[in-house]
Amino acid sequence: MKDRIQNFAKGAAIVAAVALFLLCAVVSAVFAPHIAHAEELSVEGRSAFLVDAATGTVLYSDNENERLPIASMVKIMTVLLTLEAVDRGELSLDEKIAVSERAASMGGSQIFLDAGTEHRAGDLIKSVIVASANDSCVALAERVSGSVEGFVADMNARAKELGMADTNFVNCTGLPAAEGFSTARDVSVMFREVLKHPVYFTDAGVWLEDYVHPDGRKTTMTNTNKLVRFYNGCDGGKTGFTSEAKFCLAATAERDGLRTVAVVIGADSSKGRFNAVSALFNYAFGNFKSEKLLGAGELAEERVRVSGGKTRSVGVTVAEDVTALSKRTEKSGAELRFELEDKVKAPVKKGDVVGKGYVVRDGVAEREFDLIAAEDVGRASIWDLIKRIGSPRN
Repeated sequence: MKDRIQNFAKGAAIVAAVALFLLCAVVSAVFAPHIAHAEELSVEGRSAFLVDAATGTVLYSDNENERLPIASMVKIMTVLLTLEAVDRGELSLDEKIAVSERAASMGGSQIFLDAGTEHRAGDLIKSVIVASANDSCVALAERVSGSVEGFVADMNARAKELGMADTNFVNCTGLPAAEGFSTARDVSVMFREVLKHPVYFTDAGVWLEDYVHPDGRKTTMTNTNKLVRFYNGCDGGKTGFTSEAKFCLAATAERDGLRTVAVVIGADSSKGRFNAVSALFNYAFGNFKSEKLLGAGELAEERVRVSGGKTRSVGVTVAEDVTALSKRTEKSGAELRFELEDKVKAPVKKGDVVGKGYVVRDGVAEREFDLIAAEDVGRASIWDLIKRIGSPRN
């Protein structure tokens, strides 16, 4: 009888595992929004792309994979690599960075850094985000990777990691150069990565601010992205212009929990690019909504057992909000399903992956994400184990 029970339990476990495997194997965009195209939505430019920032769901596409020069939108990757260096502890926002002759000699948009002066890294980053400062880009690149050439190699390596197959960087500024190109789709990918850094939004919302140099001299910075002032919900973006690339813009806006990313390349005028991105935002907010299923840091109902820990279980959460996109006129019908480890061994560090979660709609998993430990759990001491004898489980 005991053997039968054990065999039944094993069989049930196998069935559950197979069912979960099949669920995971069909992870796909089961939610199928109506993707607007050029003939339905008039958007100026050679290429345009609109996505839901959280899920990457495509809401509009027009020539989004054509390789084109993107001018100063190259600086999105420059900012991304710099912020990632900060995250890794390799650079502090308060660190003073020395300005080289090469950095000080950059033309185009700049804040007129003097060679030999030192500037706070956070201030240089802000000048790139707000004023598209080429001199600051070079100073940051030399600090992060040792040289501009090394930084450009790192830019291309990161682009490859992100799946940006139609992008090639040749400098960190976007100044005209042969063989430099990207696509509207690829720009949206790297821009969505930048948006994961809260410090970006602190700088991106600045409209007008003086950059104060070490000698007290001031350079007035005006945000090149006019939509942060004139479009409700827009709180970030990066412009670009050269005679070859024409007028470009990647921007983000958020309303009622729905954050979108819009990219336009090759508009005929500055006004045209802002109108084009505004039209894309209007389409997104007018037709779609976002439902938060589990917030970043919010505890799920489930817990994971801990072997040999000071506590018998650990709370479960997510690093980023888990959302579901749906048409504004319909119920989302999305729900969460979890696949948790049966047991983890102490010590457990906050942020350790303890399982997988899935956004499921109509019985099909359309997204998966990591479930992480919500707190640290240290190893239990002998005294902890003695005290636990006879105590209720937690």
